[in-house]
Amino acid sequence: MQDFHAYLSIIENRLKSSAPVKEPDRLYQPIRYTLEGGGKRLRPVLLLAACEAVGGDADSAVNQAAAIEMFHNFTLLHDDVMDRADMRRGRATVHRRFDERRAILSGDTMLTMATQLLAEGCPDALLPRALRLFNATAIGIYEGQQLDLDFESRDDVTVDEYINMIRLKTSVLLGCACALGALMGGADDSRIRAFYRYGEALGLAFQLQDDLLDTYGDPIVFGKEIGGDIINDKKTWLRITAMAEDTSGIIAAETEHPSEPAEKIARVTGVYDSLGLAGRCRELVERYVNDAIACLDSIAMTQSARDFFATLALGTCSRNH
Repeated sequence: MQDFHAYLSIIENRLKSSAPVKEPDRLYQPIRYTLEGGGKRLRPVLLLAACEAVGGDADSAVNQAAAIEMFHNFTLLHDDVMDRADMRRGRATVHRRFDERRAILSGDTMLTMATQLLAEGCPDALLPRALRLFNATAIGIYEGQQLDLDFESRDDVTVDEYINMIRLKTSVLLGCACALGALMGGADDSRIRAFYRYGEALGLAFQLQDDLLDTYGDPIVFGKEIGGDIINDKKTWLRITAMAEDTSGIIAAETEHPSEPAEKIARVTGVYDSLGLAGRCRELVERYVNDAIACLDSIAMTQSARDFFATLALGTCSRNH
């Protein structure tokens, strides 16, 4: 097993070589801009690490790791257009830096490039299964995105519905990355399934931590403005729980007749604080982290490999960006 930074270096080099410099440049410039914007690269690192954890060679799965990251960034381009987001990773989003039409078209191109990368170098015996996993994951993400959009016009969204939505929108791609890495490494079905469950639980913890950071994070460290979810009445675990428990009427009032952004953020955050939601959400994050770590017990791997995945999961609880 290598360390996180070694895997990160492998994937950054592959993504750099994947960034197209050709005509029409106005199509490919937003793709280069996106890939140069960095990011945690968590999904491709998970894929490479899972491959090596089951006895494979990370170099043999680098194209599939790049495919997962390319696909992830495609979804971000389109998400930012739909959400009218201005900032991503501390920079202007693609549709703000260029324009919406180019963001959509470049995103479409990234999706096709991701599929090409997935197939490149994948053994013929594994390709059908890899494609089924990749395509099922993509459909799940689209379903999750539609549920997220549907929630915008509903005030009766339950916590269970929200957890299912983030499972689809966020978790399944982490599960896919882990399972695909194990598949490329030659793992049997039981280890592939266990790695998928690990990634899925990790994804739930990751998204809930994002919810916390959007309200309680440092905007400079987090890379985007704090309070965006509150301003946009975004259905998060914090908001859904507050809507069910708030007796002051502040949440409902701010939905119907919102204050100025800064005041709205302060008033809604005050409700969250009065209900102790930040601490309760952190407890939920820890629960999913523990679920992820428990999945490792059913995967035959070295102690160093297990420590890698356990440490990565535990880091989700304390990350600030």
